[in-house]
Amino acid sequence: MRTIVLNEPGDLRQADTDQPGPPGAGMALVRIRRVGVCGTDFHAWRGRQPFFTYPRVLGHELGGEVAAVGPDVRTVSVGDRCAIEPYLNCGECQACTRGRGNCCERMQVLGVHVDGGMREWLHVPARKLHASVVLDLDTLALVETLSIGAHAVRRAACGPGAAVLVVGAGPIGLSVAAFASAAGADVAVMDVNEARLALCHTHLGITRTLQPAGLDTPANVRDALGALPLIVFDATGNRESMEASFALPTHGGTLVFVGLVQADVTFRDPDFHRRELTLLASRNALPADFGNVLATLESGRLDVRQWITHRAALDDVPEHFTQWVSPESGVVKAMIEV
Repeated sequence: MRTIVLNEPGDLRQADTDQPGPPGAGMALVRIRRVGVCGTDFHAWRGRQPFFTYPRVLGHELGGEVAAVGPDVRTVSVGDRCAIEPYLNCGECQACTRGRGNCCERMQVLGVHVDGGMREWLHVPARKLHASVVLDLDTLALVETLSIGAHAVRRAACGPGAAVLVVGAGPIGLSVAAFASAAGADVAVMDVNEARLALCHTHLGITRTLQPAGLDTPANVRDALGALPLIVFDATGNRESMEASFALPTHGGTLVFVGLVQADVTFRDPDFHRRELTLLASRNALPADFGNVLATLESGRLDVRQWITHRAALDDVPEHFTQWVSPESGVVKAMIEV
């Protein structure tokens, strides 16, 4: 079958690999139809992705159709269109037994720790498939990104009236902003990219946007918003931004790192203690987050298809990827059609 393999940083090529056989117990064979390209994929291409080894088949934002199921599978049927939850947790460690499978001690994420979905067919545990008779394949491929944002919002206990600042308006930041708004929060977004801030305004109805010349300061944020936010989500995956974000929550506030960076992140402890800040990491998402996202999308309250700015067929991915990875490309979300 046609497969796109990242052999080493900067070396993405098409290969011919074996097609998987019939699925075993608890498994399903999925025909991959859409693959969303994520910042994780770009970091891997650059050689900057933690928890990563080469060669690797990328792709964890996946929409597909069930082609076959194992003999004991009842949760999905052949022909179902599905979003794929790419977090293959063990189910046995302390995190899993406490209902925190998103941070499993032996986590294997498709496209990161094990080969992912930039190919025609994929075996997936049936419990990781989230079917919808309403949503199209493009939207299903975006469910994973949205679930990360929904999980971060739920983890921060973000509720009605909370003053929220989202730093970074890439797809993850947009997802956080969308679900913080849905939770009733008063949301502002900060990014250096004017086009992404315009997307927040046009498609999410967020009118309070900040476009700093560089990393902003608490005084500038206070002047722009009237007060420092109670909750700050940093979705940049940029060390300098993440360190600067420690200064942005108000006293008694919360800082949530949704983005991931392969570096040490430091902060000044007296300032951290003086304001009694809460610092949270938000990793992946839980099945309940996928259910929440699917319900939101199926209700029509959120339409994310406008986030897709670039497309390519599977065969053309190596050529297009070198263009997409450039900051000048204007990519918000690139979608691969299989």
